[in-house]
Amino acid sequence: MKSYQAKKIVALLPMKANSTRIPSKNFRDFLGKPLYRWILDTLLSVEEIDQVVINTDAREILLEHGLVENNRVLIRDRKQEICGDDISMNLVLADDIRNVQADIYLMTHTTNPLLTPKTIRTAITKLENSFVTDSADSLFSVNKLQSRFYRSDRTPINHDPENLIPTQELEPWFEENSNLYLFTASSFLETNARIGNKPIMHITPRMESIDIDTFEEWELALAVARYISS
Repeated sequence: MKSYQAKKIVALLPMKANSTRIPSKNFRDFLGKPLYRWILDTLLSVEEIDQVVINTDAREILLEHGLVENNRVLIRDRKQEICGDDISMNLVLADDIRNVQADIYLMTHTTNPLLTPKTIRTAITKLENSFVTDSADSLFSVNKLQSRFYRSDRTPINHDPENLIPTQELEPWFEENSNLYLFTASSFLETNARIGNKPIMHITPRMESIDIDTFEEWELALAVARYISS
């Protein structure tokens, strides 16, 4: 059931034809289907999401993989001026926001194949509840870390080596993991970014939070996917 007065939720799923570190990453086979298909299928299984917008320079490749537009999937051809590895993702998102209306935008990546519908729904509910009290304007996903950190010169950052305490008692640090962002058009315009002025940090389960940028992360995500599906 849709919540929060039936607000329109649009998922933004940017997708490039080429990848620098893993060639054709988005379209490589990942346990039986192209990598991009994992998160796309997950988004489409969340009934709170009205539409998935794919901003891409790879329309023909998507067609070759059998993806066609329908009432819930919109393929937008990426403008030439915002193509390239050096282009800020915020420029791509701004173009989508200008052209596709929504009350809440959800942004994720093809490189997050293990994110689950449950985690997405929980995040949406958390942000919607915050709107009621005007306590937040956006949400982003994080990993919670309680480890001993050092600077490059080996000086400790968050602990005293001469007074060791259990790691679970250390002050937690939070790492943006690029899995999930929720925001509104107004919050985006205030910061020109997917994280607004009053964001919520949302801790995602560790096994879902792998973001694939390298071959090592690909193999790790593949191992976890095999474990989950076994």
